[in-house]
Amino acid sequence: MPAADGGAPAATESSGRQMRFTRRTTTALATAAALGTILAGCATGAGSSAPAVRSHDDVTVYTWWAEGVEQQGLNALATAFEEQNPGIEFVDDGITGGGGSAAKEHLQTRLETQDPPDSFLAHAGAELQDYIDGKYIQDLSPLYQELGLTNAFPEDLIERLSTDGKIYSVPSNIHRANVMWVNPAVLQQHGLDPSGEYADLDGFIADLETLKAAGVSAPLSVGTTWAQVHLLETVLLADLGPAAYNGLWSGETDWSGPEVTTALEHYRTLLSYSNPDRDDIDWQPATEKVIAGESAFNVMGDWALTAFESQGKKLGTDFLAVPSPGTSGEFDFLADSFTMSTGILDEESAKAWLKTIGSKEGQVRFNKIKGSIPAREDVDAGQFTPYQQMAIKSFRQDTIVSSLAHGAAVPVSHLDQITAATAAFSRDLDVAAFQSALVAAAAG
Repeated sequence: MPAADGGAPAATESSGRQMRFTRRTTTALATAAALGTILAGCATGAGSSAPAVRSHDDVTVYTWWAEGVEQQGLNALATAFEEQNPGIEFVDDGITGGGGSAAKEHLQTRLETQDPPDSFLAHAGAELQDYIDGKYIQDLSPLYQELGLTNAFPEDLIERLSTDGKIYSVPSNIHRANVMWVNPAVLQQHGLDPSGEYADLDGFIADLETLKAAGVSAPLSVGTTWAQVHLLETVLLADLGPAAYNGLWSGETDWSGPEVTTALEHYRTLLSYSNPDRDDIDWQPATEKVIAGESAFNVMGDWALTAFESQGKKLGTDFLAVPSPGTSGEFDFLADSFTMSTGILDEESAKAWLKTIGSKEGQVRFNKIKGSIPAREDVDAGQFTPYQQMAIKSFRQDTIVSSLAHGAAVPVSHLDQITAATAAFSRDLDVAAFQSALVAAAAG
């Protein structure tokens, strides 16, 4: 999910918590002055900086989870880890400020200069391909066998975590991308079915037209470019179905085919019912339009739940969370996951961290805070919130597909091309040009 920026924790934290943030705080102070110079130096072939000294009695973990529920979730994982491994200290070795993009640039510099953290955060799936190709991360398949994770995780998930038969990360959670957030009061006001569920896009579009004709200027709220890619993937999934949707990423589905054209035309129609400022706002303001009743619908991942609940809204009464139109029976997944770097001092400490990530205790503690769901199938769903219970049920019984917008379906370079094409389409709405750009992106 989108990363949040944040600052260093308060100095009044316990001594254990201060130790966890020592390296992060130091990194944050140094990065503003040094990051640009380091990156420039790498670009011009300058000499690399010396690796940091590592200890045999700690594990260094790199994330950009620096505030809110993400930081709280990381702290819960760290506590569980230290309880399970009293001889090893968790060290938060990440960076604060700048969000995920800046952190990934800084991480890449560290990997290139042979100063890797023991483990780092990344989206599970194809986003890891560049790290695999660069030999920056290790194959964790033997660890999966040792810990029984191939049996604890759904078969569909194992398939999507695998690259050439190997697995390179352990997911701490699962988010669902194909969720539509609905204000039922807006639907009731205009005589529409307040369930907000649609078997296909044509029925959804018909209700959007009804709302617009009744004076709702933007019945579907949409955010900036990445959120538009997010919407696009759900449209592709709805029109193509899971098999052909998966084929877009494997090369088995032709991007120039008529079924893709139909999906892009549907996508253009959906944008015509969206807010004119879509290119200028992020997902939170787009979600706020639904909360305020300015829009009836928004398609966004299940991290949007916190936006509603933070304002005292009640699921099932004030708002609904349903599968995006035409995707009932499918679970469009993304996952925050952790790797094990190559060239580290103490692989056993890193493996102990990954064991905590994959354990029942770690997954329960983290997801109760994060609002996502465990990857494990053997966790009692009854201890989670009503939304999480719905998501767990879907994850365990529906067809799992990989998110495009959030790193699961394609490598970063491919996603960057799709993102650029989507941004251009938001301005010109030229389906033929959009499809041609997507064909070119798939061809590499």
